[in-house]
Amino acid sequence: MKVLVLTGSPHMQGTTAFLADEFCIGAKEAGHEIIRFETAKLDIHPCIGCYYCCKNDGRCVFNDDMSQIYPHLLTADAVVLVTPLYYFGMTAQLKRTIDRFFSVNSVLREIPKKLFLIGAGNDKDDWAMDALKANYHAICHYLHWQEGGMVLAFGANTKKDVENSQYQLKARNLGADI
Repeated sequence: MKVLVLTGSPHMQGTTAFLADEFCIGAKEAGHEIIRFETAKLDIHPCIGCYYCCKNDGRCVFNDDMSQIYPHLLTADAVVLVTPLYYFGMTAQLKRTIDRFFSVNSVLREIPKKLFLIGAGNDKDDWAMDALKANYHAICHYLHWQEGGMVLAFGANTKKDVENSQYQLKARNLGADI
C-alpha cells in the first residue's frame, strides 16, 4: 500500500515529527511504501478561491511545491495528516496544503482512500481536540474516504512527553495496522 504522510509542524524534531516517525516505522515494517512531506518546509501558497483550476483541468494558478505532492496524493491508498494542536485545530501549514486539494477534488472524490490523523497538544482536557477531530471527519465525509484511525496525544508539549509512552506505541501500531 502507498501511504502519503503530510506533517504540519514547523518543528522537525518535535512531538508530532516523532509520532510521524513512529507511524512510518510501523508502516514500513508492515511492508507499506511511505512518501512523506514536511509541509511547513515547503513553498505552498494558500488557496485563493480563484477557480483557475476548475477552468484549467485541475491545474492551480500557483506553480509551487504542491506540484510535488499532487502525484502522490492521487496515487496513494492512504493519507496521514500529522499536526500539533494550534489553537484547537491543525497548523496553518497543513491546512493550506489540504485547502489546495481543491484543484483535484473531482478526482479525489472518486478514488477510495483511507485517511488517518495524528495530533498532539499540551492540553489535557478531553474536549481540546474536538475541532481537529470534526475537521478530520468532515474531510473523510466530503472526499468519500474511509476513516482509518487517529492517535491524539494529550498533555504532549515536547518530544519527551511522548517518548516511551502509550502514544508512541499507538502511532507505531496505527502504521502497522493500515
